[in-house]
Amino acid sequence: MNFVTDKVNLQVNGRVATLEMNRPESLNAMDADLIKGLICKLKEISESDDVDIVVLRGKGRAFSSGGDIKTMLSNMNESDFFPVMDAISELIITLYSIPKLTISAITGAAAGLGFSLALATDYILADKTSKLAMNFIGIGLIPDGGAHFFLEKRLGETRAKHVIWDGKMMSAEEALKWGLIQEVAEGDLQPALEARVTDWLSRPVQAMVKTKKILAEKNRPQLLKILELEKHGQQKMRETLDHQEGIKAFIEKRKPVFIGK
Repeated sequence: MNFVTDKVNLQVNGRVATLEMNRPESLNAMDADLIKGLICKLKEISESDDVDIVVLRGKGRAFSSGGDIKTMLSNMNESDFFPVMDAISELIITLYSIPKLTISAITGAAAGLGFSLALATDYILADKTSKLAMNFIGIGLIPDGGAHFFLEKRLGETRAKHVIWDGKMMSAEEALKWGLIQEVAEGDLQPALEARVTDWLSRPVQAMVKTKKILAEKNRPQLLKILELEKHGQQKMRETLDHQEGIKAFIEKRKPVFIGK
């Protein structure tokens, strides 16, 4: 895949590659170019024998605020919408399956698709002031980016449903308590990230990656199925009156009035 964009920065330092989402003006909201850029860079990293760890982060004040609102507002038909969803699916599968150890370093918001992206990594480290939310429900949508798969794996079916249905913003400590993330930095995020990376680099990384590959291969069919169900389900939700009301309320900065249709 040959795709050039300035919306993703890649830095390689020894055995560690850092992927930075570079749309700080929109809190790293994920548009098609950002999604495709991440796919391209991940595939580039995947082919490198020198890189063992991939750190995913966002530039500026947030990890990622989720899907780009302009995409939500557009009246795309299925022929336009499905390629975007297919790109999201490719990104999630690529990140989940990459034969490297992956860490999401979260500052600020990780919401919606941004949270789904983080959940696809092996380890989530969050700043103590960060906020995490699976908040699709607020605009009448369902989670995508494989969130149904990742939440059910981490929480079980019943708790996953209620996290999705509530759509509440969680503090880093709340997310840690739920088992949604692995660590909250006690002080600044960077020293905690460096400590985690240093610890992993001192271990037999190839054995760790082999375990990851075995589990990823086992789970791949289910994740692919979930991504396909999310794609078609999301298209149906975009046609509902509740979604239209959710978007309108978001723009008007008011509480939506849903009618269940």
